[in-house]
Amino acid sequence: MSQLKKTGLAAVALLLALGIAGCGSESKEVKLTAAQEKAMSERLAPAGEVVLEKDVPSAPVAAASGPRSGDEIYNSKCTACHSTGAAGAPKVGVAADWESRLAQGMDTLYANALNGVRGMPAKGLCMDCSADEIHAAVDYMVENSK
Repeated sequence: MSQLKKTGLAAVALLLALGIAGCGSESKEVKLTAAQEKAMSERLAPAGEVVLEKDVPSAPVAAASGPRSGDEIYNSKCTACHSTGAAGAPKVGVAADWESRLAQGMDTLYANALNGVRGMPAKGLCMDCSADEIHAAVDYMVENSK
């Protein structure tokens, strides 16, 4: 056996011996103060609990009062991106941002709003919005960007 192999085997044996020696069965009892016990319990406490849908009492469903206005949809769902220009969204109130989009026609604007385009997901993630509500939101943004 070559000297290099012997040295390598000796190193591995030494590491194993040291590793096993460090795994002794002796244990030292750790004494914690009441404050340390409390802090540890808080750190180890679960972050929440799992509740199954069948265990949640059902609340009465509020009757819909009809479709929401474009203003309501914009202010609750669209404003985060369309007031800041996030992800390339055209900003409401900035006519230049809307010129190229308007040149494609309102049908294209509606389709892009419903299906998503570039950085915008379908319906701007307003999954509870109807097509009419999305159209109303688009109309609101265009009207306020002239």
